[in-house]
Amino acid sequence: MNYCFGVDIGGTTVKIGLFEETGTIVEKWEIPTNTLADGEAILPDIAFSLKTKIEERKLSEEDILGIGVGVPAPVTAEGIVNGSANLGWKYKEVKKEMEELTGLKAYIGNDANVAALGEMWKGGGAGEKNMIMVTLGTGVGGGVIIDGKMLVGNNGAGGEIGHICVNYEENDRCGCGNKGCLEQYASATGIVRLAEQKLKTEKRETILNKAAITAKDVFDAVKAGDEVADEIAAEFGKYLGYGLANLAAVVNPAVFVIGGGVSKAGEVLIPYIEKPYKERAFFADKNVRFVLAQLGNDAGICGSAKLVLDEKKN
Repeated sequence: MNYCFGVDIGGTTVKIGLFEETGTIVEKWEIPTNTLADGEAILPDIAFSLKTKIEERKLSEEDILGIGVGVPAPVTAEGIVNGSANLGWKYKEVKKEMEELTGLKAYIGNDANVAALGEMWKGGGAGEKNMIMVTLGTGVGGGVIIDGKMLVGNNGAGGEIGHICVNYEENDRCGCGNKGCLEQYASATGIVRLAEQKLKTEKRETILNKAAITAKDVFDAVKAGDEVADEIAAEFGKYLGYGLANLAAVVNPAVFVIGGGVSKAGEVLIPYIEKPYKERAFFADKNVRFVLAQLGNDAGICGSAKLVLDEKKN
């Protein structure tokens, strides 16, 4: 039996999974992400953890097909990162360094793209080859899968869907420096921003607390039948639905997989996105399915393992 490792590097923890070549998860665990000294210990820490696991399970290096790694930054096709704010990295040859540290083949991808690959393989997009994953968290991330492969782009920044412009009249700047980015309306912080703007002038009764509000509060209020919360959710959905209609015209996906913290609101989310999407979608894209992500925190390790298994197939 052959095996591979799937690694998902986050700002606070590194998630690692050992997979059989059939795709079955044998074991998963976490180690802390040591971001001190520009994150110089991150890859050596991962290499040590992998070597320890190989010894623990009495495997040999010949049993390991390779290591897949998801990184929170754009990654070039050569496995190079030109900076990651979350990890403290500047220029880093991740693939080369990982292979030197472990003696194993390494395959590197952007974390959002890799998570999308995981959802296509074992999650909400299972059975499809063309999909877009939308991650609604503190920001809006994305991963585009075309014909079963990640869209990486020229310098690894393919799939940054949070930064398509959806409002040309916006005066406030996004974290990226531009104005009117999807992230300003459809992320958890964007939903809070929409809610705060509405509540400033709202005269109707609402269960939303004007002092401290979260995206979860908005969708909890939606579930409770709150009219004001319903209108906030509709505004969020309009920005996201229209933005995804634009993407669909380019990619022609079979399915949109919605993940991230905001997706924990559940199925109540989907109609708010799907209705405006259908209003604006090109006729050939109107029947795209919208589903919630299924893998949660395992999407990254699954997608990273899939990177290895796909390479070995080829």
